[in-house]
Amino acid sequence: MADHTERGERGGRGELLLLNGPNLGRLGTRKPEIYGTTTLVEIERDVEKTVAAAGYTLRCVQDESEGALVRAVHEAGDCAGAIVNPGALMIAGWSLRDALESYPGPWIEVHLSNVFAREPFRHNSVISPLASGVLCGLGAYGYHLAALAVLNLLARDAGPAG
Repeated sequence: MADHTERGERGGRGELLLLNGPNLGRLGTRKPEIYGTTTLVEIERDVEKTVAAAGYTLRCVQDESEGALVRAVHEAGDCAGAIVNPGALMIAGWSLRDALESYPGPWIEVHLSNVFAREPFRHNSVISPLASGVLCGLGAYGYHLAALAVLNLLARDAGPAG
């Protein structure tokens, strides 16, 4: 059975996707010296508050399976933007990459650790070249900054209110 969580209203223009890949459901207990002690639920709540302040709701999806993440991206075509932590799928998640390539809104890739300060195999991403921006090495705070970045891109793209 897939590990899949959702929160927020579906289908509105005012919804953002928060997509997390393999092993991220274990945040807070998995390698806290690298990934910190903040849990994914705590990150989701923080991002939810950040986007709610701008009038958006949040659809949260975390799964261990690349296929389920691809499906979530396809089903989120109605979301205005996204925050994506592909985890290790950044290295060879080609089907996730292809799904994100056709995602219509702006999206920010985020990683808790500084992947460039780690093992060399983590230095190349098949996903990053498609992202509107990439944040890494800022821990759980990186998600907050990614949410602000998506909101900024959406506001910029909307232009002046008339």
